[in-house]
Amino acid sequence: MAALLPAEWIKNWEKGGKSEFVQLCRALSENKNHDVGFRDIQQALYELAYHVVRGNLKHDQASNVLGDVIEFREDMPSILADVFCILDIETSCLEEKNKRDHFTQLVLACLYLVSDTVLKERLDPETLESLGLIKQSQQFNQKSVKIKTKLFYKQQKFNLLREENEGYAKLIAELGQDLSGNITSDLILENIKSLIGCFNLDPNRVLDIILEVYECRPEYDDFFVPLIESYMYMCEPQTLCHILGFKFKFYQDPSGETPSSLYRVAAVLLQHNLIDLEDLYVHLLPGDNAIIEEHKREIVEAKQIVRKLTMVVLSSEKTEEKEKEKEKEEEKTEKPPDNQKLGLLEALLKIGDWHHAQSIMDQMPPFYSTSHKPIAIALCQLVHVTIEPLYRRVGVPKGAKGSPISSLPNKRAPKQAESFEELRKEVFNMLCYLGPHLSHDPILFAKVVRLGKAFMKEFQSDGSKQEDKEKMETLFSCLLSITDQVLLPSLSLMDCNACMSEELWGMFKTFPYQYRYRLYGQWKNETYNSHPLLVKVKAQTIDRAKYIMKRLTKENVKPSGRQIGKLSHSNPTILFDYILSQIQKYDNLITPVVDSLKYLTSLNYDVLAYCIIEALANPEKERMKHDDTTISSWLQSLASFCGAVFRKYPIELAGLLQYVANQLKAGKSFDLLILKEVVQKMAGIEITEEMTMEQLEAMTGGEQLKAEGGYFGQIRNTKKSSQRLKDALLDHDLALPLCLLMAQQRNGVVFQEGGEKHLKLVGKLYDQCHDTLVQFGGFLASNLSTEDYIKRVPSIDVLCNEFHTPHDAAFFLSRPMYAHHISSKYDELKKAEKGNKQQHKVHKYITSCELVMAPVHEAVISLHLPKVWDDISPQFYATFWSLTMYDLAVPHSSYDREVNKLKVQMKAIDDNQEMPPNKKKKEKERCTALQDKLLEEEKKQLEHVQRVLQRLKLEKDNWLLAKSTKNETITKFLQLCIFPRCIFSAIDAVYCAHFVELVHQQKTPNFSTLLCYDRVFSDIIYTVASCTENEASRYGRFLCCMLETVTRWHSDRVIYEKECGNYPGFLTILRATGFDGGNKADQLDYENFRHVVHKWHYKLTKASVHCLETGEYTHIRNILIVLTKILPWYPKVLNLGQALERRVHKICQEEKEKRPDLYALAMGYSGQLKSRKPFMIPENEFHHKDPPARNAVPATVQNGPGGAGMPTSVTINTVRLEEGTTEETDKLKEKSQGVVKVINKTVNATPKVTTSNGSSASNSKIIKEKDDKEKSGKEKDKEKKDKTPAATPEMKALGKDGKDKPKEERANKEEKAREIKEKTPKSDKEKEKVKKEEKASKEEKSKTVVTIIESKSTAEKEREKEPSRERDLAKEMKSKENAKGGEKVPVAGSLKSPVPRSETSESEREQKRRKVDTHSSPSHSSTVKGTAVLPKVPLVSENYSSSRVISVHFLQDNLNELKESSAKHYINHTTPTLSKSKEREVEKKDLDKSRERSREREKKDEKDRKDRKRDHSNSDREVPQDSTKRRKEENGTTGSSKHSKSESPSDSPRLNEKEKEKNKSKSSGKEKGDSIKAEKMEKSSSGSKKESRHDKEKTEKKEKRDSTGGKEEKKHHKSSDKHR
Repeated sequence: MAALLPAEWIKNWEKGGKSEFVQLCRALSENKNHDVGFRDIQQALYELAYHVVRGNLKHDQASNVLGDVIEFREDMPSILADVFCILDIETSCLEEKNKRDHFTQLVLACLYLVSDTVLKERLDPETLESLGLIKQSQQFNQKSVKIKTKLFYKQQKFNLLREENEGYAKLIAELGQDLSGNITSDLILENIKSLIGCFNLDPNRVLDIILEVYECRPEYDDFFVPLIESYMYMCEPQTLCHILGFKFKFYQDPSGETPSSLYRVAAVLLQHNLIDLEDLYVHLLPGDNAIIEEHKREIVEAKQIVRKLTMVVLSSEKTEEKEKEKEKEEEKTEKPPDNQKLGLLEALLKIGDWHHAQSIMDQMPPFYSTSHKPIAIALCQLVHVTIEPLYRRVGVPKGAKGSPISSLPNKRAPKQAESFEELRKEVFNMLCYLGPHLSHDPILFAKVVRLGKAFMKEFQSDGSKQEDKEKMETLFSCLLSITDQVLLPSLSLMDCNACMSEELWGMFKTFPYQYRYRLYGQWKNETYNSHPLLVKVKAQTIDRAKYIMKRLTKENVKPSGRQIGKLSHSNPTILFDYILSQIQKYDNLITPVVDSLKYLTSLNYDVLAYCIIEALANPEKERMKHDDTTISSWLQSLASFCGAVFRKYPIELAGLLQYVANQLKAGKSFDLLILKEVVQKMAGIEITEEMTMEQLEAMTGGEQLKAEGGYFGQIRNTKKSSQRLKDALLDHDLALPLCLLMAQQRNGVVFQEGGEKHLKLVGKLYDQCHDTLVQFGGFLASNLSTEDYIKRVPSIDVLCNEFHTPHDAAFFLSRPMYAHHISSKYDELKKAEKGNKQQHKVHKYITSCELVMAPVHEAVISLHLPKVWDDISPQFYATFWSLTMYDLAVPHSSYDREVNKLKVQMKAIDDNQEMPPNKKKKEKERCTALQDKLLEEEKKQLEHVQRVLQRLKLEKDNWLLAKSTKNETITKFLQLCIFPRCIFSAIDAVYCAHFVELVHQQKTPNFSTLLCYDRVFSDIIYTVASCTENEASRYGRFLCCMLETVTRWHSDRVIYEKECGNYPGFLTILRATGFDGGNKADQLDYENFRHVVHKWHYKLTKASVHCLETGEYTHIRNILIVLTKILPWYPKVLNLGQALERRVHKICQEEKEKRPDLYALAMGYSGQLKSRKPFMIPENEFHHKDPPARNAVPATVQNGPGGAGMPTSVTINTVRLEEGTTEETDKLKEKSQGVVKVINKTVNATPKVTTSNGSSASNSKIIKEKDDKEKSGKEKDKEKKDKTPAATPEMKALGKDGKDKPKEERANKEEKAREIKEKTPKSDKEKEKVKKEEKASKEEKSKTVVTIIESKSTAEKEREKEPSRERDLAKEMKSKENAKGGEKVPVAGSLKSPVPRSETSESEREQKRRKVDTHSSPSHSSTVKGTAVLPKVPLVSENYSSSRVISVHFLQDNLNELKESSAKHYINHTTPTLSKSKEREVEKKDLDKSRERSREREKKDEKDRKDRKRDHSNSDREVPQDSTKRRKEENGTTGSSKHSKSESPSDSPRLNEKEKEKNKSKSSGKEKGDSIKAEKMEKSSSGSKKESRHDKEKTEKKEKRDSTGGKEEKKHHKSSDKHR
């Protein structure tokens, strides 16, 4: 063999030999051929060592280089030891001692490279001794001999039975032979017996050897089992068990590992019942207690992991340490001590011994055994085998081949399932033991799910017998349990397997949602706590969800969405629960979350629906914010999320809808928010109060126009989602129940829920409930087919009477049904006869309407008391409620607007250079198609509207029956039709206004347009106060549309003449029934109409100011909303606008800190009002006034008798009232209220009559005009200042006392008034006046007794009587004028005859009245025909129970206020010539005089009052006649004033009055203002009280009034003095 170390290396060792040697060793150690390398290194080392032995190399040089080389190979020390061993033998043989020394020195130098033990093994004992590794070589030799003997030669056991080893050898040969031939166990057994006998073998040891051989030859079960069985007859029964036990014991030391063959043998013996499990179980480790402890420890560890995951760890080092700890723990747990019980269990499962396996599992904690993967897999395999035949028959999907599984070879394995019934016996049981660990075998998971699907198909197909049905029910409940305990938990442990999720959904979708949600609930709230693994998974899922949600933004929706999808496949409940909790806190997450949910499986969407419902129903969350006035933001966020997610993804809605229905049943309406959002997003139906008029107009067109112009957002692509919503509602029969529940809940909000809640919140909930009803009803109407709708909605009487649906809601639901019905009937008739003429078509349409509506007319009768139908017919009622804006008018401008938009769009498309041509073409086609649709729709609607108007023309004569009075008819119309509907929705508000106008245009008999409008504008306080926020908005819209019509008429005489001039609605004489005489004289002329409009504006101002002053939240909020809505048409008059502005400004200041929402509203309105200011006009431009003239008095006289002309001054008062200082008003309040009450009573009797007749309105308007013209600017200013203090209290009194005081209070009022008056002194003149008044009243009484028999005579007598009354009034007025301060004005003191008259003018007036009477004056028509009829009109109809009744007595209010105002006019206008300075002087002088007069008059009045009391009883009989006369007189006077052309009767009184005025003008102005205002209040209050009174009382009151006029004036003197 060639030397590896050349001699030169040794020579030049230090220079290069050493490095060369090292490189050589490195090269050899890196040699890939292992054996060659080993030998070469051995040789290299040997040569090196040999050179040392020979002395060519020093031992320290060799040891150094060996130190370098030793690292090249792991076995290098061993190789070196071998080299030393060889050298040891060689050197010991050599005679040269120095070589031996060199060797020992080298070994000593290398001791640090080779361990002692290796050297002791390899070197000679003498060498070891010489090296100092052992003390004595001799002892070492002896010791090694002993050990060897003990190991190899000593026998362990004495063979006391004289066994011979040959016997065992033969036994093993016997058992180990080839068993494939004809050898049977019996034959072998005989041989074994022979061997035992022949060789004296121990039978137990023989059994042990049989078991050993069986372990080695497991495939020969059929041979060994019978052999052992027959062998056992020779042994004790326990022997086999003990021997197995000892075998298991042998492996129980910590490092031992029990072989699987032993487990298998034990399992087979157990299966064949050769041993008992109980006997063997005690031999196995670990003990049951240890297992339970381990299980508990696992749970604790899982909880700790959860705690660590939920902890917030800030420093990164800590987390690193944690990770290391985790790794260590995992290493520990990876090698658990051998668990023999589990090993045996696994073997049992593998051979299919389910019975024994089950009993072992029962000894352990639940799922402990299957949490070990081998056992879970073994059990899964057993299930595979058991379900194989059934799965092949029903479970394999079409087109799938699958890999069949062969059955187990042994016959004792569980029977394979052929039917679903057999599944229940074993398989379901096995699955329950598997629990969540089915996750180890996704294929088995899919098989089980497919079997479940197949079962559900069979279960849901009918036709099986009763017994089978019961079995199927049991199976179904088992399937649900398996789903709950096995399938869902297993899905949680699977690693994001979307296919399994979809597979599971295939089965789930066959379950009703109630079962599904129950399963999800268990999964989410219970399953995750049942097992340590699941606890960990839950924590990890939450941790991961937090990670994703922190990073989710609009920009990264896709990647985040994928992560969410991945996480959701396995643990959707936990994930969604966390996501929803985040959405409830941060609503800006809604959009990104909704977008990111697109990677979910169908099952996950369903779970999401459940999680949403659970979050909504969370009992721990408050639905209101802490301030108790608004709905919590978490609920609003969830609702918004609901709408978005249900629209975007195909999630089943039934559960959510049922939840809302259940909440409504329980009387809770918060959750309607969800329904509202869902319908809005899915169907694109918005409900908002913020609609512009353009949108509202578009909403009155067809469906296409609505979609294009009716909503804020363009509604696109809602077809699919609205279809889904419809299907969900119909499939679960929730459409009608939800509507009915909402309709009933509206009142529930107020009366059941509302108790403890803040009024603002109750209003919000009411609005939400109402809006949702409107929105939901709209959705049903537009999406349900006619058949579906008709099938579900019952008739109107059933809705109202059985389901207690409010009438407005009931008609709202029924309306689409009527429209459907009529159109289908119409189509039928058109097909039957093909006549194309328009006339034919209209005729057919009317016929179809009659057919459809006839039963409705019958049905509505039951909705109200029979009394109602005396005034309005059921046909009219049904027509009003069944029509919509679509039927009444075509929104041409809306159609034009949308068509123009499309044209612009098309032009933009043409101009767009960047758009590709094919897209251009598509877009243009879309626009053209849309345009055609719109035009077609417009044409269709136009035809429809024409047909409807024809129908109404034919019906109108039977609409209003007015069996009581027109007044009553209007009351019923407003109460039962207009008011409930105008606050129902914005479109209904517009509809109501339009309908009123339509009824007027149709010249409907018995309909007084004037009265109707008057009622609507007169007392809006009550209606406004009783509205919710949204209702106020709709009511505002209604008023806005009404004002729009009125303003149009007011703006132009031509329009007025055309649309109102000769219409029965503008008759000023109201007849009991059936007469609409076209007499021009009875019509309200244009100028008077303008007065009336001014009065209405004034009324609105008064009501607004009242509401703003109350301080009540609802009053202020609602009136501000209403005012904002009517801003386009009101205020138009400058002074009214200023009054409002001041009041609103005050609200802004007061509410800034207190109620910010009111402040915001007020500021908003205030800004808009300011911007309207340039468009307001002075009062004289709004209604006509004459230029100032000297002969002011005659003009006023002409005006006198009328009531309607007076509003202007009243208005002025309001304005002044605003200007006046608050101090003054406060002082005056007490005084004036007292006076007012008295005056109210005195005037009480008269106004009523005029009101009912209505003729006086127009006259007074004329008067008013003239008065206005007389007034000069300066005086107006002065008077404003004067009047201010008095006006305010009166207004308040009007608002508060005027309407509602019960009868009992009246007496008190009178007494108070008397006391007050008694305190004031009277003047001589006043006494005389009082005497005259008394005389006049006596004359009246005597005259009235006789009359009433004949109409003419009554009329004449009235006329005679009136002058005397007029005289009294004149006196009153004079006294007032005196008070007013030097202004010569005849004041309209009493309501009936505001014009003071002299005795001489009686005959002239009579003549004038006769003239008027020839025009069928009211005195005949109304007073004579029904003396007692008209006055009894109730202010509030009995039927209308709601608080929203508006008392709208047109002329009562007119007269009350207008007369006062006219009186004020006189005051204001008469003395244009006086300069301010002169006036002041005159006032001072007159003050003293007036005081004296007032003192004298007061004394006189006291006497009169006493006399009157005595007269009360006597006058009772005479009263009714009196009152009728008075009524006639009023009518007469009003008539005369109307025909101001016939001046002769009124001239002379005017002259007389002029003189009187000159005398009186010296009294103070303020007093006059006060008295007038007081009168105003009397009038309004008396108007409202009147109905409940009898005519007798009226006459008495009139007398009182005449006599007490003076007293009132005196009282006012006092108050005015104080002010001065």
